[in-house]
Amino acid sequence: MASMRRIPPLNALKVFEAAARLGNLTKAAEELNVSQSAVSRQILLIEDYLGVRLFQREARGVSLTKLGMEYQQEIGPAFAGIVRATERIHRQDKTLRIRAYTTFAAKWLLRYLPGFETAYPTIKVQLSTGVKPANFDRDEQDISIEFVRDDQAGPSALKLFSDIIEPVCSTALLQGKAPLNVPEDLRHFKLLDSHYRTADWPEWLAFVDGMHLNNKDSRASLPSSLLAYQAAAEGLGIAMGQTRLLKQELESGRLITPFNKPMERAAGYYLLTSTTQEHSYGVTIFCEWIQRQVRDAIA
Repeated sequence: MASMRRIPPLNALKVFEAAARLGNLTKAAEELNVSQSAVSRQILLIEDYLGVRLFQREARGVSLTKLGMEYQQEIGPAFAGIVRATERIHRQDKTLRIRAYTTFAAKWLLRYLPGFETAYPTIKVQLSTGVKPANFDRDEQDISIEFVRDDQAGPSALKLFSDIIEPVCSTALLQGKAPLNVPEDLRHFKLLDSHYRTADWPEWLAFVDGMHLNNKDSRASLPSSLLAYQAAAEGLGIAMGQTRLLKQELESGRLITPFNKPMERAAGYYLLTSTTQEHSYGVTIFCEWIQRQVRDAIA
């Protein structure tokens, strides 16, 4: 049977450490926000527990005995380590590490994030982007916002909004010789693909009974949705737009939806949280905040 570890009363130990470090009972009482008599009682308690004198009482105050100095040298670094570890955890709790799908971050989150930072100035947001699923065990992040098909979303995933797609282009294309009034007119134009969303055009064309227009020779592949939207805005072709992420471009007229035939897919943007941080202050506040922003944006 293992012997019981001998640990002195922790409150008395904390009082001794403060008094020994500061060299003064009055200063220790001020730091601990207790009376000097309470400090004296705790010192007597730990001396009684150890069976030795840790302080020498003098006319002008107290000083450490030889044993008191040795004890302080042993436990002082331990208390300093506790302080450092606590401060590190405290700093991490105030830093909210968010990883967001690149297009979502650029076209939605960055538009609203300044409002969060204004409302919660004590929470520092550390934002990174990517397209791969989260690996909370490997990566240092608290929240991941990902594009996920509905049937692949886990039970703890929080759906922010569905993926609604339809073609978008520049008004300049309407001024050309070729008409752009119905989906059939797409045969006259270059269709812009995103490398990560190659299923968008086939699914939308099937939705409008236009699969015969799914000619790969008329489609140009771009590395990302952001570049596809930029190319469309420059009049280089027609992109398949995620209209909830293109609110500013559509409201300003930089992009238009020539057919007004939106398709809601069985997929969307989901928020996932680290199991170790899901109940932390920053994560809780952010989840509540982003749901309000989504509701307001969709309303």
